[in-house]
Amino acid sequence: MVNNRRKFKKTRNTPKTCFMEDSDHHSTQSGALVGSSDDLLTEILLRLPVTSILRFKSVSKHWCLLLSDRHFTQRYDIDNHSKSPGLFGCNTYVPYDVDNPSTPPFSSLGSYFNRPRVRIVQSCNGLLLCSTHGPKGSKAAPRYYVFNPTTKQLALIPPIHESLKVRKTIRFMGLAYHQTDCVHYKVVCIRSLEPDRDLFKIQIYSSDTREWKISIETFSAGSNFFQQGVYWNGAVYWVTKYHKYLYFKLDVEKLQTLPLPMRYRDRLHLIATYFGESRGRLHLIAYSNHHDYRLRLNVYEMFSGHSSWFVKYQVVLNALPGAFPDIISRYGVSYDFKVIDLVRGEEEEDTFVVLKIRENIIKYNVHDKSFKHIYGLPRPSCFHENSFHRYTETLSSF
Repeated sequence: MVNNRRKFKKTRNTPKTCFMEDSDHHSTQSGALVGSSDDLLTEILLRLPVTSILRFKSVSKHWCLLLSDRHFTQRYDIDNHSKSPGLFGCNTYVPYDVDNPSTPPFSSLGSYFNRPRVRIVQSCNGLLLCSTHGPKGSKAAPRYYVFNPTTKQLALIPPIHESLKVRKTIRFMGLAYHQTDCVHYKVVCIRSLEPDRDLFKIQIYSSDTREWKISIETFSAGSNFFQQGVYWNGAVYWVTKYHKYLYFKLDVEKLQTLPLPMRYRDRLHLIATYFGESRGRLHLIAYSNHHDYRLRLNVYEMFSGHSSWFVKYQVVLNALPGAFPDIISRYGVSYDFKVIDLVRGEEEEDTFVVLKIRENIIKYNVHDKSFKHIYGLPRPSCFHENSFHRYTETLSSF
């Protein structure tokens, strides 16, 4: 009896080849499925680092539109908690993670401006308020810009007045921006009306209307009041030694008083070394004892209703003099250092403060008390505490 069935030669490669072809087929199908579904594609892209997002904008026009959409950029910033990988000291970038340093967002800040002498005025949730001052010796009033160092987007803020005389009365310029409660950034300008009387007026610029408007608020304050402003929770805040703490609510355009931490009887007993915001929380750092300019600090956090402060962390820096003898002052009775940043971690144990000790930048973990030298400044005398501004990644556009 003859067997008419065809005989097939068995090979070891057949199953592998079939598997590879089947795998390639499924990969093609999966890729097509992802590419055809914006929702699925969005969920994948939200998990990528910001450098990849910027690079993928060039994949296609559709991807560029998707990655530039306000819904996507807002979700990306919120889901990634607006990461802060470093800070700017003048035009110098200082990464916080020295073991895995982030790439500087730019090599030269001045290359994005058509005017010389660029200075960072303030950092606010990823956007920088910058000023340019013209050639050295120029008497022209500075120009102000809002710059996103992540996306490199730049916008010129129109002058508050055409008159150079009026523009020279500016005493403070501050940025107000947040991905959820102030999506259209605002610039708050305070200028003097009568210098001899310390009388001031507030004007507000909105990126939504692209116009300046004069606030109804007129107030008096000392000339040193406008050292530093911080945006948080819909308002701009100021903390100074010789004037009561104030904040300006943007929605009602009204100045209100901020309370002191309970243990301090008056402003003169509160020696603040840092004032700023991180991860949606307002912080004030002060010496734990106003008679003792030493190595014990209290980190206060403000309740959301502005009712009072509470001690969030206590920082003891006793180990620093052994590692950094320059922290000891010239007369040996106190310590010479500045707190230039407080960064809340995604996890509590990752929270740290950044200190400047002469030319050294130190990262100090508030939980495990560990510290690390992260940068050496080339010209430390050029870097005072107001020269440092946090870098926060954001895809927001304006």
